[in-house]
Amino acid sequence: MKRTVLFLMLSAAVVAAAPALAAGKTTAAASTQQLGQPGKLVLDNSTRILTTLDTRRAEFTKNRGALKSFVATEFNQMFDRNYAARLVLGTHGRGASEADVAKFADALSENLMARYGSSLLDFNTKLRVRVKSETPVAGGKATKVSTEMLRSGGEPIPVDYLMRQVNGQWKVFDVMVEGVSFVQTFRSQFDAPLKRGSIAQVAADLKAGKLKADAR
Repeated sequence: MKRTVLFLMLSAAVVAAAPALAAGKTTAAASTQQLGQPGKLVLDNSTRILTTLDTRRAEFTKNRGALKSFVATEFNQMFDRNYAARLVLGTHGRGASEADVAKFADALSENLMARYGSSLLDFNTKLRVRVKSETPVAGGKATKVSTEMLRSGGEPIPVDYLMRQVNGQWKVFDVMVEGVSFVQTFRSQFDAPLKRGSIAQVAADLKAGKLKADAR
Protein backbone atom coordinates (compact mmCIF):
# COMPACT_ATOMS: atom_id res chain seq x y z
CA MET A 1 0.00 0.00 0.00
CA LYS A 2 2.81 2.42 0.87
CA ARG A 3 4.08 2.41 -2.72
CA THR A 4 0.63 3.31 -4.04
CA VAL A 5 0.17 5.97 -1.37
CA LEU A 6 3.48 7.63 -2.24
CA PHE A 7 2.69 7.74 -5.94
CA LEU A 8 -0.83 8.94 -5.26
CA MET A 9 0.50 11.87 -3.28
CA LEU A 10 3.20 12.63 -5.81
CA SER A 11 0.83 12.53 -8.75
CA ALA A 12 -1.65 14.90 -7.14
CA ALA A 13 0.86 16.65 -4.88
CA VAL A 14 -1.54 16.89 -1.95
CA VAL A 15 -3.93 14.01 -2.53
CA ALA A 16 -3.37 12.06 0.69
CA ALA A 17 -4.44 14.83 3.03
CA ALA A 18 -8.14 14.43 2.38
CA PRO A 19 -11.02 14.50 4.85
CA ALA A 20 -13.23 11.41 4.91
CA LEU A 21 -15.79 11.53 2.13
CA ALA A 22 -18.26 9.92 4.48
CA ALA A 23 -17.91 12.88 6.83
CA GLY A 24 -19.15 15.31 4.18
CA LYS A 25 -17.94 18.69 2.95
CA THR A 26 -18.98 20.57 6.09
CA THR A 27 -16.25 18.88 8.13
CA ALA A 28 -13.61 19.81 5.56
CA ALA A 29 -14.71 23.44 5.41
CA ALA A 30 -14.64 23.75 9.20
CA SER A 31 -11.14 22.32 9.30
CA THR A 32 -9.73 24.74 6.74
CA GLN A 33 -10.76 27.76 8.82
CA GLN A 34 -8.09 26.86 11.35
CA LEU A 35 -5.30 26.42 8.81
CA GLY A 36 -2.87 28.70 7.04
CA GLN A 37 -2.76 28.72 3.25
CA PRO A 38 -0.44 25.68 2.83
CA GLY A 39 -2.54 23.45 5.07
CA LYS A 40 -5.76 24.69 3.49
CA LEU A 41 -4.42 23.78 0.06
CA VAL A 42 -3.56 20.30 1.30
CA LEU A 43 -7.19 19.78 2.36
CA ASP A 44 -9.03 21.63 -0.42
CA ASN A 45 -7.14 20.19 -3.38
CA SER A 46 -7.10 16.65 -2.06
CA THR A 47 -10.84 16.76 -1.39
CA ARG A 48 -11.45 17.68 -5.01
CA ILE A 49 -9.04 15.03 -6.29
CA LEU A 50 -10.32 12.15 -4.20
CA THR A 51 -13.91 13.08 -4.96
CA THR A 52 -13.10 13.09 -8.68
CA LEU A 53 -11.39 9.69 -8.46
CA ASP A 54 -14.46 8.33 -6.68
CA THR A 55 -17.13 9.79 -8.97
CA ARG A 56 -15.26 9.17 -12.24
CA ARG A 57 -13.90 5.71 -11.35
CA ALA A 58 -16.00 3.90 -13.99
CA GLU A 59 -14.96 6.39 -16.68
CA PHE A 60 -11.28 6.21 -15.73
CA THR A 61 -11.41 2.40 -15.70
CA LYS A 62 -12.60 2.36 -19.31
CA ASN A 63 -10.55 5.34 -20.48
CA ARG A 64 -7.00 5.25 -19.09
CA GLY A 65 -6.11 8.23 -21.25
CA ALA A 66 -8.59 10.35 -19.31
CA LEU A 67 -7.09 9.13 -16.04
CA LYS A 68 -3.59 9.99 -17.22
CA SER A 69 -4.70 13.46 -18.33
CA PHE A 70 -6.42 14.11 -14.99
CA VAL A 71 -3.42 13.00 -12.93
CA ALA A 72 -0.97 14.94 -15.10
CA THR A 73 -3.04 18.12 -14.78
CA GLU A 74 -3.19 17.87 -10.99
CA PHE A 75 0.49 16.98 -10.74
CA ASN A 76 1.56 19.94 -12.86
CA GLN A 77 -0.72 22.31 -10.98
CA MET A 78 0.51 21.57 -7.47
CA PHE A 79 3.96 19.99 -7.74
CA ASP A 80 7.13 22.02 -8.24
CA ARG A 81 8.57 19.44 -10.61
CA ASN A 82 11.73 21.14 -11.77
CA TYR A 83 12.79 22.24 -8.27
CA ALA A 84 12.11 18.73 -6.97
CA ALA A 85 14.10 17.31 -9.89
CA ARG A 86 17.09 19.47 -8.99
CA LEU A 87 16.90 18.16 -5.43
CA VAL A 88 16.74 14.58 -6.73
CA LEU A 89 19.73 15.21 -8.99
CA GLY A 90 21.73 16.58 -6.04
CA THR A 91 25.39 17.07 -6.91
CA HIS A 92 24.76 15.68 -10.39
CA GLY A 93 22.60 18.72 -11.11
CA ARG A 94 25.22 21.35 -10.31
CA GLY A 95 25.66 23.51 -13.36
CA ALA A 96 22.99 21.60 -15.27
CA SER A 97 20.89 23.57 -17.73
CA GLU A 98 17.22 24.22 -17.06
CA ALA A 99 16.46 22.27 -20.24
CA ASP A 100 18.19 19.11 -18.97
CA VAL A 101 16.54 19.41 -15.56
CA ALA A 102 13.15 19.81 -17.24
CA LYS A 103 13.80 16.70 -19.36
CA PHE A 104 14.62 14.72 -16.24
CA ALA A 105 11.55 16.05 -14.39
CA ASP A 106 9.27 15.18 -17.32
CA ALA A 107 10.75 11.70 -17.75
CA LEU A 108 10.52 10.92 -14.03
CA SER A 109 6.87 11.97 -13.73
CA GLU A 110 5.89 10.13 -16.93
CA ASN A 111 7.66 6.98 -15.76
CA LEU A 112 5.85 7.10 -12.42
CA MET A 113 2.46 7.62 -14.06
CA ALA A 114 3.06 4.75 -16.49
CA ARG A 115 4.01 2.38 -13.64
CA TYR A 116 1.52 3.37 -10.96
CA GLY A 117 -1.24 5.39 -12.60
CA SER A 118 -3.72 2.53 -12.87
CA SER A 119 -3.28 1.69 -9.18
CA LEU A 120 -5.13 4.91 -8.32
CA LEU A 121 -8.35 3.20 -9.38
CA ASP A 122 -7.95 0.67 -6.57
CA PHE A 123 -7.14 3.28 -3.93
CA ASN A 124 -9.54 3.58 -0.99
CA THR A 125 -10.88 7.13 -1.01
CA LYS A 126 -12.76 6.66 2.29
CA LEU A 127 -10.06 8.24 4.46
CA ARG A 128 -9.75 10.82 7.19
CA VAL A 129 -6.69 13.01 7.44
CA ARG A 130 -5.66 15.23 10.28
CA VAL A 131 -3.45 18.26 9.64
CA LYS A 132 -1.25 18.36 12.72
CA SER A 133 0.92 21.41 12.16
CA GLU A 134 2.47 23.91 9.77
CA THR A 135 6.12 24.64 10.48
CA PRO A 136 8.41 27.16 8.74
CA VAL A 137 11.62 25.48 7.52
CA ALA A 138 14.72 26.52 5.57
CA GLY A 139 14.85 29.88 7.32
CA GLY A 140 11.22 30.60 6.51
CA LYS A 141 11.65 29.94 2.79
CA ALA A 142 9.48 26.82 2.95
CA THR A 143 6.75 25.27 5.08
CA LYS A 144 6.27 21.72 6.30
CA VAL A 145 2.66 20.61 6.58
CA SER A 146 2.52 17.58 8.88
CA THR A 147 -0.51 15.30 8.59
CA GLU A 148 -1.74 11.87 9.58
CA MET A 149 -3.71 9.63 7.25
CA LEU A 150 -6.34 7.90 9.38
CA ARG A 151 -7.49 4.50 8.15
CA SER A 152 -10.23 2.26 9.43
CA GLY A 153 -8.66 -0.73 11.15
CA GLY A 154 -5.08 0.46 10.63
CA GLU A 155 -2.47 2.60 12.31
CA PRO A 156 -2.30 6.25 11.21
CA ILE A 157 0.26 6.94 8.47
CA PRO A 158 2.31 10.11 9.03
CA VAL A 159 2.63 12.19 5.88
CA ASP A 160 4.59 15.44 5.61
CA TYR A 161 4.51 17.89 2.71
CA LEU A 162 7.31 20.37 2.05
CA MET A 163 6.00 23.43 0.24
CA ARG A 164 7.39 26.71 -1.03
CA GLN A 165 6.01 29.73 -2.83
CA VAL A 166 6.56 29.96 -6.58
CA ASN A 167 5.33 33.16 -8.22
CA GLY A 168 3.00 33.73 -5.29
CA GLN A 169 1.59 30.18 -5.29
CA TRP A 170 2.32 27.39 -2.81
CA LYS A 171 3.79 24.29 -4.46
CA VAL A 172 4.83 20.92 -3.05
CA PHE A 173 8.44 19.90 -3.70
CA ASP A 174 8.80 16.88 -1.42
CA VAL A 175 6.50 14.35 0.23
CA MET A 176 7.47 12.12 3.14
CA VAL A 177 5.43 9.01 3.95
CA GLU A 178 6.34 7.47 7.32
CA GLY A 179 9.54 9.50 7.19
CA VAL A 180 10.50 8.25 3.71
CA SER A 181 11.24 11.20 1.43
CA PHE A 182 10.39 11.23 -2.28
CA VAL A 183 13.49 13.32 -2.96
CA GLN A 184 15.84 11.10 -0.95
CA THR A 185 14.33 7.90 -2.40
CA PHE A 186 14.96 8.92 -5.98
CA ARG A 187 18.27 10.65 -5.26
CA SER A 188 19.62 7.32 -4.00
CA GLN A 189 17.98 5.39 -6.82
CA PHE A 190 19.42 7.50 -9.64
CA ASP A 191 22.85 8.19 -8.18
CA ALA A 192 24.50 5.24 -9.95
CA PRO A 193 22.91 5.87 -13.39
CA LEU A 194 23.87 9.57 -13.17
CA LYS A 195 27.46 8.61 -12.40
CA ARG A 196 27.53 6.53 -15.58
CA GLY A 197 25.72 8.92 -17.92
CA SER A 198 24.50 12.44 -18.44
CA ILE A 199 21.21 13.84 -17.15
CA ALA A 200 19.87 13.84 -20.71
CA GLN A 201 20.82 10.17 -21.15
CA VAL A 202 19.18 9.13 -17.87
CA ALA A 203 16.05 11.06 -18.88
CA ALA A 204 16.04 9.29 -22.25
CA ASP A 205 16.42 5.90 -20.56
CA LEU A 206 13.50 6.70 -18.26
CA LYS A 207 11.33 7.64 -21.23
CA ALA A 208 12.32 4.47 -23.08
CA GLY A 209 11.61 2.29 -20.05
CA LYS A 210 15.24 1.19 -19.71
CA LEU A 211 15.18 2.71 -16.21
CA LYS A 212 12.18 2.57 -13.91
CA ALA A 213 11.36 4.89 -11.02
CA ASP A 214 10.46 2.79 -8.00
CA ALA A 215 8.30 4.65 -5.46
CA ARG A 216 9.25 2.42 -2.54
